Parts: sequence; structure tokens; C-alpha cells
Amino acid sequence: MTKFKFVFIIILSSSMFLTGCQSVSKKIDEKTLQEEKELSKWLNKSESELKIVYGQPDKIEFLETRNRYYIYSSKKYNITCVRKFEVNPNNIVIGFTSKNCF
Repeated sequence: MTKFKFVFIIILSSSMFLTGCQSVSKKIDEKTLQEEKELSKWLNKSESELKIVYGQPDKIEFLETRNRYYIYSSKKYNITCVRKFEVNPNNIVIGFTSKNCF
């Protein structure tokens, strides 16, 4: 009988742990989708509009294509969030990436 209780407790604990991991993963996925939706609003907007909201970028990387990345970094809960906006020579935002921003 005690083996049955032990096995039952192990199975119950494992299922609770896996369910908890799935809910965390689901929340991260939801926040990532929300971040992408928010950043996609900047596509085809001007560089000056971007700077009005986000301020001066923390770093600017120039690409061989004459485009440039405006990089914005912030830190929350000891996790660094990095947002990159690609701006073309006409000063229009044409792309973005986001890492650890949730």
C-alpha cells in the first residue's frame, strides 16, 4: 500500500510540475506575441517618430546595405531587453527584432 501512495505522489507531483512549466511557457509566448504586435506598429514610420517615443538609441550599428540598426537596451529583473529597429537610408523603419522583452 505504501508503494502505491509513493507512486501516486510522484505522478501527481510530476504532473503539477509539468503543468506549471507549460503555463509559464504559455505566458512567455503570449508576451512575445504582444511585443511583436506592438513593435510591428513601427514599420513604415519615420526615424524621428521612433526617437520621439523611445528617445536616442543606446547604440547605432551601420550595415553594408546603408541601413542602420537603432538599438535600445533596458534591464528588468536582471534580464536585459534588447530591441533593434532597422532604418533605411530614407529614415523609415523597415524591420525590428526583440530579445528578452517580456
